Amino acid sequence: MDYVNLGNTGLKVSRLCLGCMSFGDAAAGGSFWAWVLDERDSREYFRRALQAGINFFDTANIYTAGTSEEFTGRALRDLACRDEVVVATKAYGAWRNAPNTGGLSRKALFAAVDASLTRLGMDYIDLFQIHRFDVNTPVEETMEALHDIVKAGKARYLGASSMMAWQFAQMQHVADSHGWTRFVSMQPQVNLLYREEEREMLPLCRASGVAVIPWSPLAGGRLVRPAGTETARTQANRYSSFAKEYEASDRGIIDAVASIAQSRGVSNAEVALAWVLHKPGITAPIVGATKPAHLEAAIAASELQLDSAEIAALEAHYMPRPVSGVNFPLSDDYKLTVCDSEPPAR
Repeated sequence: MDYVNLGNTGLKVSRLCLGCMSFGDAAAGGSFWAWVLDERDSREYFRRALQAGINFFDTANIYTAGTSEEFTGRALRDLACRDEVVVATKAYGAWRNAPNTGGLSRKALFAAVDASLTRLGMDYIDLFQIHRFDVNTPVEETMEALHDIVKAGKARYLGASSMMAWQFAQMQHVADSHGWTRFVSMQPQVNLLYREEEREMLPLCRASGVAVIPWSPLAGGRLVRPAGTETARTQANRYSSFAKEYEASDRGIIDAVASIAQSRGVSNAEVALAWVLHKPGITAPIVGATKPAHLEAAIAASELQLDSAEIAALEAHYMPRPVSGVNFPLSDDYKLTVCDSEPPAR
């Protein structure tokens, strides 16, 4: 496994990041999470990732109602040396349908980071990320709070996830103008079926030395199955970028992946992920796994080199589409929790 610096930092991360959204208590999370693996089954994925040299793990406070963080924390405490691994988590999503339990206000961020540390069972988070841009909180409030979280020793570095490029530039500018901590990474959606980030976000990150750790590099698995097939996850997790009007384009891309995979004697997943890894400025795609073959294909992809003709064939059928995946709005239909003591944050 190769290791690279995370953007303009000295932090070393593997060229693959294991996404931990696939691990958690499905009952705690609700019907959306019916496809995740329980703690016993997920433990082997952490073990195999570490054996392969993966030292980078990504989760979020809202994945399966916080149980993804719990599983991740326990697995890494048991299987890894804390100073060798890089643990990333995210805040923004509401952990209860109540006021101040989501978003990027100072109050919400400090509550979120403390709750994540408790669930992870760790003293600090290596990469504390904002899951989305919060249109209801002043950027100055968010950036100062994040800076204070770093200075308090709760997080080592800051990262962000999908938003418009101008929003990310605005947040970085506010941090720079006040001498606050900048984001060192961006987690956008990048895959053969969704390439809109190539227009603004990826060039911005390359120009400013920001690491790019893409989510959904296999388009939720669509790139590894025959076009039109569905799974429990794809039925629960839909984006407009995969809407009906793009079926012909998607089919052409999926067929190209399959053709190259067959000629190379490798899996579709290896080809699709190798394409992401070849993109300039990509640091470490976030790979999910619910079957052992998923993780093995990702590991193999890290060594697969595509030639220029293969890359051209993979990109030939792409049809530009609307920006998607940059928002999941917070509810404003609040119900205040009345209790004798504060319940554990989820």
